[in-house]
Amino acid sequence: MNTYYSCSNATILSDTEAAWVSKNKNKVTVALFPYYKPYQFVDDNQKVDGVLIDYLDLLEQKTGLNFIKKRYANWEELLNDARSNKIDLILEIQETSNRKNYLNFYSKLFTSDYVIVTKKDNIVVRLTDLQNKSVVVPKDYGIYEILKEKEKRINITTALDDITCLHKVSTGEHFAYIGPKAVANYLIKSENLENLSITAKTKYTYTPSVAVQKNQKMLNQIIDKATGSILDKEKQTIIDNWLYHTFVPLYKQARFWVALSTVILSLMIIVLLLNRYLKFLVKQKTKELMIAKDKAEESNRLKTAFIHNISHEVRTPMNGIIGFSELINDPETPKEDYEEYAKIIASSGYQLINIIDDIIEISQLQTNQIIVQEEEVNFNELLQQLNDLYKDKALEKDIVFRIRNTIPSQHGFIFADRAKIYKILQRLIDNAIKFTHKGLVEITTKIKDDFLMVMIKDSGIGIKKEDQDLIFNDFSQSEKEVTKSYDGLGLGLSIAQKYAAYLNGKISFISRPNIGSTFTLCIPYHPVIHAQIYADPTNSITSEAINNDLKQVILIAEDGNTNFIYLKTILLKMKGYKFVIYRAENGKKAVELCKNNPNIDLVLMDIRMPIMDGYAATKKIKKIRPGLPVVAQTAYSTEEDIRKALASGCDDLIAKPIDKRLLKPILQKYTTSAKFKKSKTI
Repeated sequence: MNTYYSCSNATILSDTEAAWVSKNKNKVTVALFPYYKPYQFVDDNQKVDGVLIDYLDLLEQKTGLNFIKKRYANWEELLNDARSNKIDLILEIQETSNRKNYLNFYSKLFTSDYVIVTKKDNIVVRLTDLQNKSVVVPKDYGIYEILKEKEKRINITTALDDITCLHKVSTGEHFAYIGPKAVANYLIKSENLENLSITAKTKYTYTPSVAVQKNQKMLNQIIDKATGSILDKEKQTIIDNWLYHTFVPLYKQARFWVALSTVILSLMIIVLLLNRYLKFLVKQKTKELMIAKDKAEESNRLKTAFIHNISHEVRTPMNGIIGFSELINDPETPKEDYEEYAKIIASSGYQLINIIDDIIEISQLQTNQIIVQEEEVNFNELLQQLNDLYKDKALEKDIVFRIRNTIPSQHGFIFADRAKIYKILQRLIDNAIKFTHKGLVEITTKIKDDFLMVMIKDSGIGIKKEDQDLIFNDFSQSEKEVTKSYDGLGLGLSIAQKYAAYLNGKISFISRPNIGSTFTLCIPYHPVIHAQIYADPTNSITSEAINNDLKQVILIAEDGNTNFIYLKTILLKMKGYKFVIYRAENGKKAVELCKNNPNIDLVLMDIRMPIMDGYAATKKIKKIRPGLPVVAQTAYSTEEDIRKALASGCDDLIAKPIDKRLLKPILQKYTTSAKFKKSKTI
């Protein structure tokens, strides 16, 4: 039977309760015992139906839970499962003193007197008339516990259920049955037990409740609120749909024909209006589908072009790497060309890494796998790193590259996601240098109205007016004529714009063809205020003196020989430093070396190693020597990998393949402080 309810469930749950519901939406088990007509029973289609099933549907609406319905054929088994916490909730159960030990009871939906049923020729007025008589009730039902506790003089016998009990009374096997009036009425009529009648009512009442396990604190709160929010009229609607009533057939009443005529006429009007409305909907949907089809085709076309572009862009640097590697290995190649070929191989390698990074990042952005990780950032230091990274690139193209930073050092510490700001500015500067043939690329910074603004101005080719609405779109750049003359997938601006949105900022631009463009990054400015620190001139020591007088001991934890040799070579050739280098082929050996060698000043930690990985090794090293800097050097450089490395105790991270221009600032950051500490003890 279908019953319709009013939706009066808005905001009945707290945020904590709503969160619990969301997490456990499909995990709450409710016990059904569908052998108690009309409250719950199995209908002709083998579905559980009845008064309380409609009530359970209403509880689902109120709470947002989707109950797992578990049917029981044996009431004793149901009670045993309730005692052993195998079910969370019981739909229909009578409250007794024994059951209150492990259940909480809610929402007494209705009350029905417990009545005495006998054969019609028997006279019974009260319970005392049943002394020395055989009285049958269902086993382990609430009435059984009540009579056993309070009516000890009555001879109580049990049977499987109410129907069985009534049949036993009808055949004369037992004198009387005691059960709810509504159930007795329903079963006497539906089972055609014409020789039985209700002869008296008792002082006890059948008041079924929804019961919840006592140890389910949050579920108890939710069911308590939900049952308390059910309106009386909602309960009455359920009861009126199920409890037995005698009706005068409508077809015998004059008003029936008037109502029927009105309904038929109304239905005809509704059908006509519905037909017109459906035609309108079909037209609308057809239009929407055509638009969606066009968009899908356009998206597919752009993605196909993008994939073609990937093939070209990947093959180009690979051709440089493989081709010039073969030339270096060719014995006929003059040795004076080796240096130039090596530079081309390195440049092609960096180009390939950038392509791979762009593909990974746009994929993560499109699937919403990005998390903002805010931290204290020295913005002025970040600008200096960008300057070190791009000044040589600009010089190679014979263009001026300069940074006009107007932010004082004391205001340069901000609370933000450093990695995302760095990537945004990288892509904007990359574009500026790529599309500028002469003139300058200038970075200007300022703080205005609680926003940090970075302007990247170039004197490049500019952007045509018809292309200006498309430059931030994924894939669309690959279709432009302009990209045919330049390297890259054209995803840089799309990635930068999406990262800016994650930081609650935006990127705007103005551009004029053949004159240049100015891109402006605007993000909220959240300063970090530091106390002013003054140096003690008596303890000062110059970096030059530090670098010349003291050697730095660095441990490289790296299982790959090629990677170790490359990193060792970079360190030994680095000007201004004297390094003593140790190597650990796995994380376990790295921990032992740090434990037994207190002179180690810095650890360059690979993440993926045999026996013990870099995460576990870093955690152990930090327990032994909390102040020892550990820098992760890994090919796993997504935001998730960075967070995992920092969570394990790493102080910083540098991605493979290692760029020596990025490695040097990290060494300056950590080895300078280590040397200074040594110098204080000399």
